[in-house]
Amino acid sequence: MPLFQLVLVALIQGATEFLPVSSSGHLALLPFAMDLEDQGRLLDVAAHVGTLGAVIAYFFKDVLQACLGVIRLCTGRFRNPAAKTAIFLFVATVPVGAVGIAFEWSGLADAIRKSPEIIGWTTLLFGLLLLWSDKRGASVRSFKDWNLRDAMLMGIWQAAALIPGTSRSGAVITAARFLGYERSQAARLAMLMSVPAILGAGLLTGAGAVAGADLSSLADAAIVAAISFAAALAAITFMMKLLERTGYTPYVIYRIFLGVAIILVF
Repeated sequence: MPLFQLVLVALIQGATEFLPVSSSGHLALLPFAMDLEDQGRLLDVAAHVGTLGAVIAYFFKDVLQACLGVIRLCTGRFRNPAAKTAIFLFVATVPVGAVGIAFEWSGLADAIRKSPEIIGWTTLLFGLLLLWSDKRGASVRSFKDWNLRDAMLMGIWQAAALIPGTSRSGAVITAARFLGYERSQAARLAMLMSVPAILGAGLLTGAGAVAGADLSSLADAAIVAAISFAAALAAITFMMKLLERTGYTPYVIYRIFLGVAIILVF
């Protein structure tokens, strides 16, 4: 695949994965918008691996706490704060895992990915939901208030983001804002929940893609993962620094214009 397209895929994925604008929707639209061949599952997975590395690097303490929580669970210390975080992450990941497997087995994953109309409507409607939640949210809760019920509800919202255009981070942030979490805390939870979700999706869809790839394709994937990592780390840093000043309105405005444009064109 041309280097230009590899860089484009990596930059789009890295810049949009954790911004509430839907990275999967942007990647799915890329072949239509620029008359390029579909980059395929392998490069999609490579781009997600890069973004996974970025969120682990930025939220290393939170990710480490969750990993330590797994160890605490194995030793029977269920009331430990780290153990509770691990439990909540597991609960939040179950819905997206179940729906993801169903999508893969039924073939819906590829079918939806190739429908610009669906991407346009989900981009628009979930953008409006994000605006509503951001304006309505009470901003009184933080990470330490996360509980089992919230993890379940946010997990269901995350599962809806398997439809391209929805935005995984956007859906989780929307749920968190409706539940009263502060803007930065909502983003923090969305990022942390992305780790098992992206890891699971990579294992589910990437195993077959990697097994059938040649050395040239694997080299392309490595380039995409590296660039995606750098772009995602920059995007996370940018969003977290500006969040309290700007809220989520700029991302909603972008989603509205993009969604309407897609609907009108396709």
